[in-house]
Amino acid sequence: MIKITDKCVGCKLCEEICMLDAIKVVSGRAVVNLERCVQCKACLKVCKQNAITCENDLSEGIICCNCPVECVIPPDKTGACKRYVNKENKLERVLRLHSFSDVEDIVKELNVKETEKPIVTGIGAGTTYPDFKPSPLIAKALINNVEIVTVVTEAPLSYSGITIKVDTDKFLGEEGKKIYIISKGKKIAGHLCREEYGSKMLSLGGVNLLTGKDGLWIAKTIFDFISGKSIRLDIENGAKLELKIDSKPVINNEEDDYMRIGCGSATLGLFAPYLSNIADEAVILDGHIVGMLTEHPAGKSLNLDTSGIRLNAVKSTPGRYFVEKGNGWGGTKINNPLDIIASVPDTFNGKTLFITDTTGSNFKYFIYENNNFSELKPTKKIEDFIKLMKENCQTSNVTVVFAGGVGGSARAGVTKNPIKLTKAVHNGDVKITIGGATPFIFPGGGINFIVDMGKIKKGSFYLAPTPSFIIPVEYTMTGETFKKIGGHIENITKL
Repeated sequence: MIKITDKCVGCKLCEEICMLDAIKVVSGRAVVNLERCVQCKACLKVCKQNAITCENDLSEGIICCNCPVECVIPPDKTGACKRYVNKENKLERVLRLHSFSDVEDIVKELNVKETEKPIVTGIGAGTTYPDFKPSPLIAKALINNVEIVTVVTEAPLSYSGITIKVDTDKFLGEEGKKIYIISKGKKIAGHLCREEYGSKMLSLGGVNLLTGKDGLWIAKTIFDFISGKSIRLDIENGAKLELKIDSKPVINNEEDDYMRIGCGSATLGLFAPYLSNIADEAVILDGHIVGMLTEHPAGKSLNLDTSGIRLNAVKSTPGRYFVEKGNGWGGTKINNPLDIIASVPDTFNGKTLFITDTTGSNFKYFIYENNNFSELKPTKKIEDFIKLMKENCQTSNVTVVFAGGVGGSARAGVTKNPIKLTKAVHNGDVKITIGGATPFIFPGGGINFIVDMGKIKKGSFYLAPTPSFIIPVEYTMTGETFKKIGGHIENITKL
């Protein structure tokens, strides 16, 4: 039974971490709802005052779960991970087992051979624990005259994390900087990774962070995110983010609308004929590569005369420049577009200059007269061009891949010889799927993978307060391969 002592200061850490809403802070002190509490002890792990104690209650009708958390579950209630319910003193899986056809419209995998599709998924299968036991279901069926075996389990993974892809041209921070979750003080949840083409990558979790002092907070944040909730992150010396899967990112309290078409150079390459008809010179501001039309190969291919304008930037090749990244136009530090101009020759007098970023979110049109630029009202051609740019920009979006490694019970439940399973996976003799979705298997040792969460049925992942993520895994192979790797043949169920 969970008890709150006089040391409690009402900090609400236990309330925030409780997975069953069994603890509330009332009048400055934590109060336990004993009808909800299953004694998973997550609250003990986060209490900095050591104000919580626990003595397991196994009175009549209450049973202890057989997983490492050992929740004590009252009749008709679930444990902390919400997978198992106490039905007449027996643990029953809450969610029914799913076939592949139940998730095929979500997975949307094309051109997959019938013999490579899992017969059933691991969703609702239950977990193999301890390690030496066979998986909860080993199914066999005859498909296209080939005996196919699918071994399923819901595997608990502590060696896991996520990579969030944020499609934005906005500057988020320097690569390698820490990412904090905003909850009762800053807690390090990961780091800002590399930039990809038009996107930023954020890494959250991983075994070192999940097993650290703030592991439960990080795991709960990740779980909330992959379950469809929005999360708030703060990048060290960088942006503040509010992110939700399949939604526009909110960056420094502003929703971002568009993902860039390409870098400044690529944008010039795509639209040089249009740009040449709207101004005598065009500059595309971009945190990766700033482009200048008349110097660029695209301008040369149109036989444009070089304007002679010089930019405040480091030249890479003709018409391509590097500038510092920042919170200005196109992910640069430039907020006044004319700051990119270092010098203008006299020959440019009376000519026009168009400056934009790669999404058309910011743009201005100038004329150069008497050694000064004056802003002009955008022409119809400019308005049409900006419309064209935006039509070719994708909507800013947030997506996520889950990264993990299956070992331990996730392999022992398949075979008595785990190394044979690992080799068979890398040889292509065994196909692994996660809730029916095909992951990318990293080369080298072990079975490490990444999988697109957009292809996973919502509600298929669970969180245990160890902390670990419990995910559905399927191993599909021929009956012959199953025998070769030393599979648990005696446990096969014919479907």
